[in-house]
Order: sequence, then C-alpha cells, then structure tokens
Amino acid sequence: MKENISHLALIVLCVLLMGCNSSTDGLAKSRSIININNDWLYLENNSNTIIDVLHENNWQEINLPHTWNALDATDIVPGYRRSASWYKKNLAIEKIDSGYNYQLYFEGANVESEVFVNGNKVGGHIGGYIGFSVDITDVIKSGSNEVLVRVDNSYNPEVIPSQKSDFFIFGGITRDVWLETLPKQHLSNLKISTPEVSETNAELLAEVSVNNSGLDSKVKASIFDNEGNEVSSSFFDIVEGRSNIMFKNIQNPKLWHTSSPNLYTLKVKLFDGNDTKDELSEKVGFRWFEFKDHGAFYLNGERLLLRGTHRHEEHAGVGAAMSNAQHRADMQLIKSMGANFVRLAHYPQDPEVYKACDELGLLVWDELPWCRGGVGNDTWKTNTKTMLKEIIEQNYNHPSIILWSLGNEIYWLPDFEDGDNPENINAFLKELNDYAHELDPSRKTAIRKYYEGADIVDVFSPSIWSGWYSGSYKSYQKAIDQYKKQYPHFLHAEYGGSSHVGRHSENPITGEGKIQSDGWEEAIVQTDVANIAQIGDWSENYIVDLFDWHLRISENDSTFVGNIQWAFKDFGTPLRPENAIPYMNQKGLVDRAGKPKDAFYVFKSYWSDEPFAYIESHTWKERQGPKGKARNISVYSNCDEVELLQNGKSLGTRKRNTLEFPASGLNWDVSFVNGSNGFKAIGKTRAGDTVSDTININYRYVKNSKARSLKLDYKVMDNGNYLITAIAIDGQGLRCLDYEEKVYFQCLNGGEAKVSQGTPTGSEVIEMANGQASIEILRHSEDKQLQVMVLNQSFKGTYLNIE
Repeated sequence: MKENISHLALIVLCVLLMGCNSSTDGLAKSRSIININNDWLYLENNSNTIIDVLHENNWQEINLPHTWNALDATDIVPGYRRSASWYKKNLAIEKIDSGYNYQLYFEGANVESEVFVNGNKVGGHIGGYIGFSVDITDVIKSGSNEVLVRVDNSYNPEVIPSQKSDFFIFGGITRDVWLETLPKQHLSNLKISTPEVSETNAELLAEVSVNNSGLDSKVKASIFDNEGNEVSSSFFDIVEGRSNIMFKNIQNPKLWHTSSPNLYTLKVKLFDGNDTKDELSEKVGFRWFEFKDHGAFYLNGERLLLRGTHRHEEHAGVGAAMSNAQHRADMQLIKSMGANFVRLAHYPQDPEVYKACDELGLLVWDELPWCRGGVGNDTWKTNTKTMLKEIIEQNYNHPSIILWSLGNEIYWLPDFEDGDNPENINAFLKELNDYAHELDPSRKTAIRKYYEGADIVDVFSPSIWSGWYSGSYKSYQKAIDQYKKQYPHFLHAEYGGSSHVGRHSENPITGEGKIQSDGWEEAIVQTDVANIAQIGDWSENYIVDLFDWHLRISENDSTFVGNIQWAFKDFGTPLRPENAIPYMNQKGLVDRAGKPKDAFYVFKSYWSDEPFAYIESHTWKERQGPKGKARNISVYSNCDEVELLQNGKSLGTRKRNTLEFPASGLNWDVSFVNGSNGFKAIGKTRAGDTVSDTININYRYVKNSKARSLKLDYKVMDNGNYLITAIAIDGQGLRCLDYEEKVYFQCLNGGEAKVSQGTPTGSEVIEMANGQASIEILRHSEDKQLQVMVLNQSFKGTYLNIE
C-alpha cells in the first residue's frame, strides 16, 4: 500500500474537480489531485485477458461510481451477478514531466481488481472496501493513455466478507477515482496522534514520510484552529526519509466533541532550501475517551450516553455506487435524528463518510469485514490481516473513530472445514487484536456476538434482540443488567425489528402469551423458536413501541454505556427473498431512499435538540372501529408539553416524561367521529416557542369484509411521475385494511415502472400495507396511453388506462 494516508490528507482540501486538470486550491502548485470519475466505458465480460475485451464493441458509456449490481441485486430474480467486468478510460495527460510521479488512487473497487495502463499491469488490490494506489509513472506518455481495470466480485472464500453475510457484495468501481501528480520530492503517509489532551493543554505528535529528500530539505509544520488562526509552527529535521513532528503545550485546546466537533488543521510543508516542494494538510481533533469498567462511557472527562445506529453503504437505484452527496446526506440525516455514534456495518466505508463524521460530531465504530464464515486457511488469514492494517492506516487520523471492530458473528456458517472451531478462531482473533493495538495503541478493539472471544477484545457486544428474535421487548432491562455485570466494557450493538411502511394495527402482535417474555438471546437457528420476526405483523406501530421501550430504558440508566440501533436505512440482502419487499432488510428507520419511517421520530424525540412534534402516524390515515370505541393517538416530540386538538377541539395537554410509556406520556385516548378527523399537535418548549404537526384521518364505523378485488388509482407526483396505487376492496367497495398479500405490478404501455429500488414505491412485487400498495411510473408521453396492470394469485389482471 502506497500513499494511502497522504491521499486522505489531500481529500480534506480537495475540490471535486470533475474532469478538470487544474491543481487543487490550497495545495502547493506542484501537487495536484484530479477526480477522473467521468467518461468511462464499461464491459460486462469476465475474460482474464486484455486482448479479448479490446476486441469487443459493446462497451457502455458510464460515469463512476458504478456497480453492475445496482438493480439486479434487488430485482425479483433469485441471485445477482457474481463475476468480473472491465472498465476503460482514455486518460489524457498533456505533458509528462520527468520531475513528477503519477499515480491512480481508487477509493474502492469491489472485490478484487487489476489495473492496466497502456497494456502494462501496474497493480491491483484484494478487498473491496479499502482504497489503494497504483504508480503509473513508468508506463504513461504525453497525450492519450488507455486505462483498463478488471474488477471481480466472484465467490472467493479466501476474501472477506463471507458470501454468507446478510448483505449484497456489490461488484464494480463503487467509489471515486483520482489522478494524483506528485513532485519527485514529496510528502506521504502523514500520521497524527494526540497522546496528551486535557481542557487546558494538548500535545500533537505526527510522522510523515519524505520521499527523495535532499541535503537542504526540511519540513515545516503549522497548526491552525478552525477559524484559520495559526496556533503553533516550527521546522523539523528529516532523518532517514522521515520527519517526526512534535507540538507540546497547545494551550486551552478547543476539544472535539459530538456536540461541538472542533477541528484543527495540521499543514506540513517540504522545503528544499527556500523552495516549497510539497505540502500536505490534515484535520485534527483533540479529544480523549474512556470506557469505565462495568459503567458508562466518558468523552473528554464527561459521561456521554452513546446514542447510536448502524449504516450500510447503499441507496435505492445505485446500490453501493453512491455519490459523495448521497453519503453526506445519510450522515446528516443520522445526525439530525440526534445520534452521536455510528457503527459502520460491516466494512470500512467511503472517505466522505469519515469526513462527515469528523465534521458533524459522530463517534465511529469502524469494522473489519470479518462477517460470518469462521476462520479460514493461510491465504485467508493473510488477506484478512492485511485488510486490518490497511483500514487502520488509512483511517488513523480521524478523531471520530474510537473503535476498531475485528468482526461480527465470526463463527457463523463456516466457509472452511473446522472453521467454527473456537480454539482456532480465538488464536487468530488474539493475533488480530494484538496487531490492532500495535498499529494503533490509542484506540480500543471490539467485536460483536462472539462470546468465546469476549475477553480478548476491549469492548464486547452480546446479541440482544428483545422483542424480535427472542422474548419480549419488556425483558430489555433484565438483559442489560446481566450483561453490564458480566462484561467489563459492554456496548449493545444491534436491536430493533422490521417494519413495512404503511402497515398499521390497532393491536400489534407483541408475542405476549406465545413467547417466553424473559428470554433475550436469539437462537442460532431462529426458526426453532417462536419469535416476533416469525409471527409478528411487521407493523410500524409495533416497531415504534419496541424502540420506545428500549429508549425509555437506556435514556434513564445512569451506568449504561449506550446502544446502537440496527439499522438506520433499509438495505438489500440475498438472504431474505420472502420479505414484504423481496430481498430487503426492512429494519431501517428510513427506507432505502432515505425517507423517514415512524420509528425515526421516536429516536428524534429522545435524542434531538431541535423542537418538533410528530403525530403517529402519517402513513396511517385510514382506520376503522366500532362507534364509541376509544383509539390511542401518540405524539412523538421533544417538547416539554404537547396539546392535541381534534377537529379544532382541544383534547388536553400532556407533560412529557421519559419514564412513561408510550411516547413519554404524550398519548391520548380518542373517540373518532365517522368520516374526517383532523388532528393538530402543538408542542411548547421551555423557551415558550411552539411547533406543530397536523394530519387528517378518515375513520369508519363499518368493518370491511373479505377482499374481493383490486382497484387501481393514480396521482401525478411533484416530480411529474405517476404514483399508481392498488387497493384491495371488499364487496361493498371498502378498502380492506387487513389485507396483506403480495401484489405484482407491470407497466404494459406508455411508460416505465421504477422497479428493483427496494423501496415502498419502487418494487414491482410488494406486500400490501393495510390493503394498499403503490408503484412509481415514469410516463413516456402525455400523448400516448399509459397502461398499468396489477395482479396476484387471488385477483387476476386489474388494469388502469390513463389517456
């Protein structure tokens, strides 16, 4: 691995110069980094030889990032393409200067890659979630240069993550690619540590490699605060190609904290005599942390309850090939919910994610992709240990990272004979743990759900899925009380459950009376025991209650480290073809396109400082029940008190109290009128400000009977597309609010359905939610008829013609 740490430093200052060939602002004129994402060609061909692919004439024009599994992973056909493909680009370099080095930097190519320039193999990489550089200095020429990249995501048990993992392994060049031009005399591998930090004083140590230094070469390092003021500056010697930088007694540092993520900048310049030859720049955060034995987590000497979630790297329509803007939007939404911690599951993620976490104030659990598969052969071990080294070296400088995770469920479903042998696993896990501490003594190691190795790592998460894979959510307090005593540094990662957007129930299935309520560890074979994942209704109501109960416990436990909800966004998985949206893990707080579900607002009510009120639920606007039967309305809000009005009449004001359940006491028993019921919630803050939310619920006193047919309706969306909605109706034309069967959409003429998105309106096969399902259609022309069909096994061929 070459130049990877220096590349991260460059990224901090880099402007995304799409196709531009000018130097990056803020860097020395002699160094440049140019984004070359645009104008690539793609060939879906798994040949091993360049000659074969160059004779092909069906190359497709694309821009990066790109994956060939963007849609086929989440379509309705079992499996997804696991093979190799080729990428090609004409790289124009106006003039080659012998005083410079040239290299390509790939932020990620999944899973194995080979890079060729002008017919010469210049490098490659094993592991799809880590960046790598290839030196092209000796093979390029002035003018046009042909770059070819072969990327392969075929099944290979010797490369983690295991193919048995519960997520798709997207193939392709899934992240940005850069052309870096460096002077022969240049800096690289800038590594920063802050060994001493307090409120009054801080120390910064750094190492930097100096390539091809001369007799008159020297290094100047300067620290600037977040307002651009110089804090300290000094010159440092170069010894055997390295310079050790030290700044002591940095007075009254502005500490990096999740609530105030103050960042300094370390600028390092390389001089040859009086001439500046090169410059690197990197962000620095001063902070310290501690996991108290059998107690809470402390950041900068103060107790901080870790309020976390998990993030998979994918998005509707593009899979893992997300833009930086999409990465940033995910992290901003996580922060807006009030989270202060994110576990990157189950692999290192795009550089933009770490940059966002540094800037937004999100602590990070960074994870080696040893996810299931057990321990492997010698080649597997070499690959895995190399990946750990690359992860730590590339991400070392990010103040947001506090944990290097060594894996997840590592003993499950072994890929090698005897791969689940605890003795063998523990021997290698200890080797990895020692190596992680050798590479980075300042951070802690972690692992989840491998009990035999709990005492090897610094921080351990057992598996507690109260109310989903085991027991009742009401057993959560008992579970954490036991594990706090059992594990010195216990952090609960993964809890929650699936919810299908728009599915609601007046009486969600809780498992009471059917499931042992005081159990909390799920069985390895989950079909062997009754659990809510198997018998539940997947309603948004149930998941809201589950999270509400968990948060009520965690927010009021002064000795609890914190917990990490699974997962922030719905994501694709090959292991769940029968889900309400096929091949989707629907445990997200937002759907795969980033639209919040009801559960998002539960977390926001506990965690966010931004005043808001949300009436549960905006996806539940059709309800039914006998006349005079009181129904519950909950409002999720972080305001001190909330008033609820029905059709303009106040139903009273409730005081918020997080010790109460549900909704911290913000709930009302309501007598609905037949027909339209308009509700308004008004939240009042301590400062006297108000926020509000409104919904209109259509309520009926007549219960629907058995579904007899499907009908189709439509509306034109704000983006100009058509939202086609299928509704199950009974013999009287009433919507069947209890109908949950799958339906199948097809756009027959005049348009194109948005399919394979893995979203509530972007799946051609989907279970109904309270007797309703929708799909988005792009209409080709208003002058031609649009024809859409929906059917299932019970109801054949309902058609909608839009003239």
